[in-house]
Amino acid sequence: MPVTEAGVPSTETPVSEVVSPSPVAPPLAGEVALDPATGRPAGRTQALVLVLASCLGVLGAVLLAPVLPAIEDAFAGTAGVQVLTPVVLTAPALVIGLTAPFVGRVVDRIGRKRLLVTALVVYALVGTAPLWLPSLPLIVASRVLVGLTEAVIMTCCTTLLADYFSGAERARWFGRQVVATTVAATLFFGIGGALGAHSWRTPFWLYLVSLPLAVVAARTIWQPAQRRSTGTALPRLPWHRLAAPVGVSLLGGLVFYVLIVELSFRLDELGVTSTGAIGAISAVGSLGTAVGALASSRLAARGPAVNIPLAFAVSGLGLVGLGLAPTVPVVVVAALVTGLGNGLLLPALLSWAVGSLTFEQRGRGTGWWTAAVFLGQFICPLVVLALTDVIGGLGSALVAVGVVALAVAVAVRARRPVAG
Repeated sequence: MPVTEAGVPSTETPVSEVVSPSPVAPPLAGEVALDPATGRPAGRTQALVLVLASCLGVLGAVLLAPVLPAIEDAFAGTAGVQVLTPVVLTAPALVIGLTAPFVGRVVDRIGRKRLLVTALVVYALVGTAPLWLPSLPLIVASRVLVGLTEAVIMTCCTTLLADYFSGAERARWFGRQVVATTVAATLFFGIGGALGAHSWRTPFWLYLVSLPLAVVAARTIWQPAQRRSTGTALPRLPWHRLAAPVGVSLLGGLVFYVLIVELSFRLDELGVTSTGAIGAISAVGSLGTAVGALASSRLAARGPAVNIPLAFAVSGLGLVGLGLAPTVPVVVVAALVTGLGNGLLLPALLSWAVGSLTFEQRGRGTGWWTAAVFLGQFICPLVVLALTDVIGGLGSALVAVGVVALAVAVAVRARRPVAG
């Protein structure tokens, strides 16, 4: 029977060989959680529910982008409307970045499933609140609450994927998570534009999609049993191993979102003003991300020491090409290359971050990783704007970010990170 290096039965082994179906089976086989009721490990059903729920984290980032001008027009008489309107879009990402570490502590303290199901229900309530809220400040406040629920949902989903699977299988599901969220972002952008043609409030109805997910999660997801006694202190995080992946993930989040945030501006510099053309070229970048994430599943066995430098190197080369591109066809190729690197990046970083953590540490570790990636997303346009002012031009700024990504690839390769 195949075993891991720690002598624990591999998750690739048939269930009948891994555990007895006894209802008194241990809560963990090594660091893989088993269903306390059946003693069986998680399967495709649990993983798919968690991957689909993870897609809700991108809903706030893209669904409302097409209707921002209409929101600004609707509240034209509101003081500070030009500042508040974009905050409707960006507030959730900032809140996730600021609160995910605290959410992770709650996840480790009281458990994953209860928080996940509750957050899915609350998400629907606060997400649809702008359907009837009368003022822009109240809508912004509801978006802050959306960000908080997204932090809970994403931290719980990612932590449970890490609980349920290990090694290469865990990395494969992390890759599928990125594929799903990338595809979802593309779909949500189109759906938001279509619904927004009716009214700027109409896209908010889509937040109700979390309710059926809450029902399915309540029926299929199970809470891993804890090995520590209730009320005892949580074990400390191993910051000597976690600090590097969290810090690199902050840079990874920034690099990942450069293509998403800046591609349309780069095309505008080259004279492309058609929203249809910009959307089509952006879709090429998204396709590259999906392909890269799928490839990360096949490369998972190589580990972070190979995959993280490879991801930063490919993204960096793509961004350098994007910054230097003299024509639109070269931009398309550069966007595809950057997307491929981005698809490899997040699964590899996440595997590195959670790989060395125990069951009782994963919620907090995942929370810190999530915070780093979303803070990277939030500061991305600010960093690119600052570089544009300092070194002159968006193209030069993109080249600079690409060079930084290449330097990170070299530095991480020299360090040779290892996931547990």
